[in-house]
Amino acid sequence: MPKAFPLEFRRDVVAVARKREATLTWIAKGFGISEAFLHSSLKLADIEDGLVAGFTSVEAAEIRDLRKRNRMLEHESEILRRAAAFFARAALPK
Repeated sequence: MPKAFPLEFRRDVVAVARKREATLTWIAKGFGISEAFLHSSLKLADIEDGLVAGFTSVEAAEIRDLRKRNRMLEHESEILRRAAAFFARAALPK
């Protein structure tokens, strides 16, 4: 698993890259990161700043939470459906 960099570090890398005073390859080597990390950091920064369409980190976290909640509710609904069927069978006259 790749190591996580602090948010401040990402902001510094993006700020230097946006100045366009050097190539992205040189900037990546200078900071000791991969070019892929630099590109993804720039893309995320563009989304966060509203320059490119996409989900911000806050929106992405909200979507993850909502999907998790939806899975939990579907699971609970399935349990309740099965319990209702079980008790309905038990309540039938013999």
